[in-house]
Amino acid sequence: MPKRGQLSATASKRSKLQRKYNSKPAQKKNRAARNTARAAAVKAGKAKKGDGKDIGHKKALKNGGSKAVSNTKVQSRSSNRAHGGSIGNKAGKARGGRKS
Repeated sequence: MPKRGQLSATASKRSKLQRKYNSKPAQKKNRAARNTARAAAVKAGKAKKGDGKDIGHKKALKNGGSKAVSNTKVQSRSSNRAHGGSIGNKAGKARGGRKS
């Protein structure tokens, strides 16, 4: 068994790349912010441990939203990850219309 912080000899290339990506300072900071938001939601009674819910942002971070607790909401895991960054009544739908 590898020591803490080391990869096993049989680790896949994808696993090694993911470990490298997740160890970057920016990703550690993002992960800490997600954990803080989750802990605040649990403390407020909005979410429970193991409930299968995600803590999403009302206004997406990439659209200028903040990481403040007031900008978070509890969503099902599928709805939070399905919208792909677009929020509103077109969430999860392909761009463009049906061609006649």
